[in-house]
Amino acid sequence: MNNNISPFSDGRLPWLIPRHVAIVMDGNGRWALRRKLPRTAGHRAGIKSVRAIAEESVSQGIRAVTLFAFSSENWRRPKSEVHLLMDLFMGTLRSEVNRLTENGVRLRIIGERAAFPERLRHRIAAVEKVTRANEAMLLQVAANYGGRWDIVQAARRLVADARAGRIAPEDVDEGVFSTRLSFPDLPDPDLFIRTGGEQRISNFLLWQSAYSEFYFSDLMWPDFDAVAYREALADFAGRQRRFGSTGNQAGIDVASGAG
Repeated sequence: MNNNISPFSDGRLPWLIPRHVAIVMDGNGRWALRRKLPRTAGHRAGIKSVRAIAEESVSQGIRAVTLFAFSSENWRRPKSEVHLLMDLFMGTLRSEVNRLTENGVRLRIIGERAAFPERLRHRIAAVEKVTRANEAMLLQVAANYGGRWDIVQAARRLVADARAGRIAPEDVDEGVFSTRLSFPDLPDPDLFIRTGGEQRISNFLLWQSAYSEFYFSDLMWPDFDAVAYREALADFAGRQRRFGSTGNQAGIDVASGAG
């Protein structure tokens, strides 16, 4: 691990940065249990990591960050934990709105909102409205979201459009399909990070992460700070992104034996 990364004078790191970073924030519960605390304490502790990564992303010029906060499968957890997560989500939206605006961060929630309590839906809409004009970065939070759900919703929209005569089936390609997904206005994630030591994507951004670079950290989410984030960005900068091409086609110097 490199803890001696020297930034430029304005604080930016000396490498090409990803445009869009996706993060599975895993390990809150295990972080708490290792400290003989209730699992809910880990979720509360994880908020500071969200804050640190959002602020570091702004300082590095990253344009979008998508966080996996609550999956469509998380409803299976104990009711007490789900209830606390909803309350925590509500409280965080209320307490962080000023900080988001101060940092020029726009907030957007993706996922199926219908299952959320009405007051939470209203709070989400209010914070999205307040931060809509912020342009430094988009912080996108996936809540009650699943990658398969996203793909199914896109397929349903296309079927409805075809039935209404707005599109012909033969005109449907990957580009058209992508416009029906949850965030067609963003590039796909360049970097996909998962904390907590597990190495799977857990139904997160299945379509959009087809060519993402994956980075797995053993740190639990509450311990994943700005330094750990910079290490992930440094690792990304050293990757060879080919998108199906050879090294020569992608402009990579393969004389050294890479590729």
